Amino acid sequence: MTDTAENRVFGKKREPHVLILARGDRVRHMTIRPWMAALAGCTIGLFSLGYLGATGYLILRDDLIGATMARQTRMQNDYEDRIAALRAQVDRVTSRQLLDQQVVEKKVEKLLEQQAALTSRHGRMSELLERAENSGIAASPAAPSSLSNALAPEKRADLSGGLSAVEKLMTPRRPQAEKRATSDRRAAYVPEAGETPSDRADRVFSKVTLSLKDIERQQISRIARLTSDAEDKANAMQDIIRQAGLKIEENGNDDIGGPYADPERGDTDPFNLSLTNLDNALNRLDIVKETATTLPFGNPAPGRAITSRFGNRMDPFLGRPALHTGIDFRAETGADVKSTGAGKVTVAENSGGYGNMVEIDHGQGVSTRFGHLSAILVKAGDRVEAGDVIGRAGSTGRSTGPHVHYEVRRNDTPVDPMRFLIAGTELKTYLK
Repeated sequence: MTDTAENRVFGKKREPHVLILARGDRVRHMTIRPWMAALAGCTIGLFSLGYLGATGYLILRDDLIGATMARQTRMQNDYEDRIAALRAQVDRVTSRQLLDQQVVEKKVEKLLEQQAALTSRHGRMSELLERAENSGIAASPAAPSSLSNALAPEKRADLSGGLSAVEKLMTPRRPQAEKRATSDRRAAYVPEAGETPSDRADRVFSKVTLSLKDIERQQISRIARLTSDAEDKANAMQDIIRQAGLKIEENGNDDIGGPYADPERGDTDPFNLSLTNLDNALNRLDIVKETATTLPFGNPAPGRAITSRFGNRMDPFLGRPALHTGIDFRAETGADVKSTGAGKVTVAENSGGYGNMVEIDHGQGVSTRFGHLSAILVKAGDRVEAGDVIGRAGSTGRSTGPHVHYEVRRNDTPVDPMRFLIAGTELKTYLK
């Protein structure tokens, strides 16, 4: 019996492990089988062996870590190089923008200077044009002097706004509808492909500068025409006066002297030179006109017939040849007798055979005499102008009937008054 009991104990079956899981009132249990424990142990062993193997491999192979670190270093360097390149690009763009802005500002300043010059020129030109018009020189319609009138609608801007105005010109407008764009192509500004703001500024400024140059050319051309007309008119009048035996004193030569000084440098600007030429031509024309109105080129008895001319004739009292020192105009007693030029009265009294006589000094040694007057309306020392009434026709002195006796003298020597009357008739067309 003892042997039987020991055999049972030695051969007793072991109870399996039970894993109990409790949660609140719920209790679960799981029996852990031997194969499950063996499987878990094998899995843990495999992971441990793999980890140890990988660690050992990495420790033994340093080049992999070095390669990884080198790759990371290269990536970092490339990243930094890229950042540096972007910064350099930003700096270039910023510098270019600043440079473009400076260029635009300089060009705007230049345009403002040109506009100011045109404005000042217009003032001086208007004064000369008024003088030319008063001198009887026809002028063509004025060329536009304002920049806003000279430019096309797409280029109009207030230059006083400076850079902002140019920025408006350079800023591309949003494209409109196709139909509207075709109807008004100049209403929108479309930049060309690849065109930079600086290129747009250059294009706009080139157009504006060409417009200003065109205005200046028109003004110079107009001034040149006026100058030519003034010189032609002065030359024609001067030729007529010279044919009468007189000269034009354009420049006085009295009291010339003084310390020496270097001459001023001449103005080389074409516009200023043209204005100077026009001014000189108008001054010369004024001198010629003044001479023409001062010298005796008028008619003492307008509309009256000439009854006796200058030269030898039969003396009405002696009946023999005698020199007639003037010309006679038919006139009734009391008819107006007019001065033939501006001057100063030197004689206004009864003078022998002239009867009541008026003598006027016109300068350049030229004087006129009016004889046989019935009445004298001026006195010695009076200043008279061409066309002023100086007396009344009559028959005083050595005369056979009422008429106007008219003489022209040079250096107190009588000359034929017909030369002056003919010259005066020709000068009338230029003095209107």
